[in-house]
Amino acid sequence: MSTFLTENFLLQNQAAERLYHSYAEKMPIIDYHCHLPPTDVSGDKKFENLTEIWLKGDHYKWRAMRTLGVNERFITGDATDHEKFMAWAKCVPQTIGNPLYHWTHLELNRPFGISDRVLNEKTAQGIWEEANSKLQISDFSARGIINQMNVKVICTTDDPVDDLASHKQIQSEGDLSFQMFPTFRPDKASAVENPGTYKKYLKSLEESSGISISSYNDLLKALEQRHDYFHSVGCRLSDHALTLPEYAEFTESEIRIIFDRILADQEVTALETSKYKTALFQFFGRLNYAKGWTMQIHIGAIRNNSSRMFKKLGPDTGFDSIGDGPVAYPLSRLLDSLDRTGELPKTIIYVLNPSDNDTIATMIGNFQDGSLPGKIQFGSGWWFNDQKTGMEKQIESLANMGILSLFVGMLTDSRSFLSYTRHEYFRRILCNTIGTWVSNGEAPEDYDLLGEMVQNISYNNGLNYFNFPG
Repeated sequence: MSTFLTENFLLQNQAAERLYHSYAEKMPIIDYHCHLPPTDVSGDKKFENLTEIWLKGDHYKWRAMRTLGVNERFITGDATDHEKFMAWAKCVPQTIGNPLYHWTHLELNRPFGISDRVLNEKTAQGIWEEANSKLQISDFSARGIINQMNVKVICTTDDPVDDLASHKQIQSEGDLSFQMFPTFRPDKASAVENPGTYKKYLKSLEESSGISISSYNDLLKALEQRHDYFHSVGCRLSDHALTLPEYAEFTESEIRIIFDRILADQEVTALETSKYKTALFQFFGRLNYAKGWTMQIHIGAIRNNSSRMFKKLGPDTGFDSIGDGPVAYPLSRLLDSLDRTGELPKTIIYVLNPSDNDTIATMIGNFQDGSLPGKIQFGSGWWFNDQKTGMEKQIESLANMGILSLFVGMLTDSRSFLSYTRHEYFRRILCNTIGTWVSNGEAPEDYDLLGEMVQNISYNNGLNYFNFPG
């Protein structure tokens, strides 16, 4: 371990070391996009063992294990938690070069303090026992880990029909070191590709909103009621997943007719689907603008590629990948359709395909309007790009074609309470990038200037941008 994961891990010059250790390392965390179960936070979940907190739900690890020939029984099947952990430990040495090797050891180091050995088949039992013993104490409950990692804000991902009971419970306690807010994720409200499933969702929306939905206008009223409710519980972000951006001109009468056809179980064409999605995207954008929310747009994931495994395990189990296709023009039209009326909200755009980095880095400049520094953001390296090369490429594109100093920084996008070290990973990569500019004579060795920039990207920019309650 003497040359791996030292205190200067990923910091390749003195400027990088100073920027990280003196400015970035101790900054708090705003995790403004994650998939943590809110009930685990409100109930301060205690984890039985390392598999429960570390391997369950982690489709990054699951993909690697399948690639290495591990039987599904030891991944999502009926093997014991100890057997699953030992199967993963045996895989770890073979993941060198994959970010999983870095993440695995960062997560063992913090919060568990295991930094004197790497994980492999020989060390697995000792690490299992040491980590499990720590999981029994309060510092390693869900809230204990949040506090250990200096997390100040958590934004979960929530459907409009969710009751947000866990968020309300957290907020009622009032004496916590962190805040937890919901994020409005209305993808199902636009998913008309399967009319039967869509109609079932409308029933859930009726129940949560108390509004009977028999027309498109009823749908809008119900969604606005839920948007208002989310705002009352502290929500300040929405989130929208687009395989690819879609834009089609429409009239209000067309959308009403399309909705009526959906209720009547009639076929909806691809063009009609695009019109419907465009209309609802504009509706959500205007609601966000009126309330000062931030709209997140995630572009480029092809989900559930293996129909066989989707049928067996369901979604979010490790069978998604990077998509390709036209992004620039339809995205431009979507954003412009809100901007032309002055109703484009604060917006963060994430792309899964790194070939789209420069496209987005230039796109955000089209819609900055001087009302707020960095109003339109190029989101951090996301999903398959939240690794060293992916983060470096995103940072370089943003720096080359935008204003890096206004960046709102990193998030976990994770279902695991151990993923907060991704903020550390990002900060080390950020400091190394800027430190290399200093070493190369491309930036001044002005630590007041660059240190403030690093602290702003790590925490302060997000704090000012999202404008969370309290």
